[in-house]
Amino acid sequence: MQEARRDSKWDSRRNSRRDPKQDTALASGRRLQTLLPALACLGALAFATSAAAQAGADFFKGKTITYIVPTSAGGGYDVYGRLVSEFMQKHLPGSTFVVRNMPGAAHILGTNTLFASRPDGLTIGTFNMGLLHAQVAGSRGVKFDLRQMSWIGKAAADPRVFVAAQHTGIKDFRTLLARSTPLKFAASGAGGANYIQQVALIEALKIPAQVLTGYNGNDDKFAMRRGEIDGTLASRSTYESFVREGHAVILAQIGGSATDAPPLIQFALDGRARALVQMVTAQSEIARLTAGPPGIAPERLATLRTAFSAAMADPIMRERAAKLELPLEPMDGQGVTRAVAAALEDAGGAHEFLKQIVARSGKRKD
Repeated sequence: MQEARRDSKWDSRRNSRRDPKQDTALASGRRLQTLLPALACLGALAFATSAAAQAGADFFKGKTITYIVPTSAGGGYDVYGRLVSEFMQKHLPGSTFVVRNMPGAAHILGTNTLFASRPDGLTIGTFNMGLLHAQVAGSRGVKFDLRQMSWIGKAAADPRVFVAAQHTGIKDFRTLLARSTPLKFAASGAGGANYIQQVALIEALKIPAQVLTGYNGNDDKFAMRRGEIDGTLASRSTYESFVREGHAVILAQIGGSATDAPPLIQFALDGRARALVQMVTAQSEIARLTAGPPGIAPERLATLRTAFSAAMADPIMRERAAKLELPLEPMDGQGVTRAVAAALEDAGGAHEFLKQIVARSGKRKD
């Protein structure tokens, strides 16, 4: 019994003199055991994410992706659409992109087709972001909801400009406002985005002009050179070379940072006019976009967004865009989603005013 007590005391003294390094090792082991389940979860999540991304990329191998452009060939949307689709194909190995021009109803036909397409990631496209005006105004034929689109990205921020043809002799916006006889401005179709924008701004800013429809693609430029049309509201990038060649003059600009023309907002003298200009400004910041129908599977949408971003960063594409005088100011799909939601917010009674314009346009014959 006494020998057992001596052994017990010896064990107690031996334990009290245990090497501190052993304690540290034991504690580390216990912490590792605690962390192992969490590390396993993180590893599984990373593997799942990688597998999903790979699954998205693998899906497009051997597939044909249709890129809808809702205008005829040769205009600004067609040029951007073909450039974007060419370089998305480059950065989505194994895929084939085919551009499909679908002009009609001032972008509404092509956008309706895109919106109603199967959400399998094999149909994407572009359109005039001015369609947000057509949506909030309830334009005839609109069957899409821009809030629900699967946004892939946007290539540029493309300011809108009022231009006057060279034959008018008008050199600045104040001279335009002072005219006693109305000018003839060109638009594609009554109830379309560009038509709504022009009529709304003409009325709100009291611009002496009337809007004539039926001018698609580059028709408005040819009509200006013939003296048939006096001006229009359009994307700056579309008219940059036309102006430089001496066929027209930029009178005012909406959005952008260029200083060769006054910002249109300075001519907006009341709340409604300012709200309309701000709405068009928001649209100009998300120009030259690429989107798909609602409901594209997350891994496929992520793959398309990655290919789009890679295309925008491709030095060869950027060089080509510079030669074509196409501005590039890209934004990813998530950023575009937020920007669209903000652009669709009402302010200053602008939405109701746009609805009145559309109601009137429905009574006219195109």
